[in-house]
Amino acid sequence: MATIMITGGTGTVGKRLTEMLLSKGYSVIIVGRGEHSKGSSTSKPSNSSSAFNQTNLRYAQWNIDAQTIDESAIQQADYIIHLAGAGVADKRWSDARKKEIADSRINSCALIVKALSSIPNKVKGVISASAIGWYGPDNQLDDEGNASTGLDKRGFTEAANPYPDFLGNTCKAWEDSIAPVKAFGKRLVILRTGIVLSNQGGALVEFKKPLLFKTAAILGSGKQMISWIHVDDLCNQYIYAIENEQMNGVYNAVAPHPVSNQSLTIELAKKICGSFYIPFYVPAFVLKIALGEMSIEVLKSATVSSHKIEAAGFHFQYPSIHDALNQLTKTT
Repeated sequence: MATIMITGGTGTVGKRLTEMLLSKGYSVIIVGRGEHSKGSSTSKPSNSSSAFNQTNLRYAQWNIDAQTIDESAIQQADYIIHLAGAGVADKRWSDARKKEIADSRINSCALIVKALSSIPNKVKGVISASAIGWYGPDNQLDDEGNASTGLDKRGFTEAANPYPDFLGNTCKAWEDSIAPVKAFGKRLVILRTGIVLSNQGGALVEFKKPLLFKTAAILGSGKQMISWIHVDDLCNQYIYAIENEQMNGVYNAVAPHPVSNQSLTIELAKKICGSFYIPFYVPAFVLKIALGEMSIEVLKSATVSSHKIEAAGFHFQYPSIHDALNQLTKTT
């Protein structure tokens, strides 16, 4: 089986993806700068099964600031999955934090490009994360309706131009910075990822917190659309991109059926609390005070289409929010 090098492999998506790759018989090299990333030591993801063959997993180091990487990781890899980047929602958006978010993506891509250009390798393809932050709010239509914005009846398509705000500009620079690998004959697939639902971190964990007190917190009007994806479907899309050579270019990594913030919140409340919960609305001005500029993303309605990746033959295990939350609330 092929060897997959993963950057950002210790994050929520990276850990689950590592589990799934190992279970399918792939070898995995997790590249990072943490305590596990020393030489060729072997270890296992914190939430992995002991049944996995740990000889198929090792860790390697890189230093993004110094633009250095363990050359053996590049030499041994058949594919690179690039997930690394500072968490967009982890901290309030100060100017320094925004720079960190952008630089962590652009500079890590630059290091991969540099490594592939200077280190002899057998890498066949690079599958890189991006985000649906590329797109603006749903109301960004032109005078003719929607054609030039890349918005169709299913939502934003991959043809849309980047929205001219912080996340749109960051996603554009992110994707541009990994694009040079194509000049080296590497197949490049970019997955513009929606809101990932997982019990191990991210948005779902935050949505659950008020439910500890039997309250369902609906954000703003609650009408804003959320383009989400179950973590297992996202990981399967990365694997699908490795295994299907016809995949090339940009794909939206979102489930086929976006939902409103209110629908998601109430559905989750019913799964966890039954009929014993109190819904309440968190006013937009409160979110703006608490989150600052980041509140724009929390309140933004973004309906994003999954049509292209479905047309490429990918089948979702959890196409609806009902399916996804059924599984996720059974395993809490």
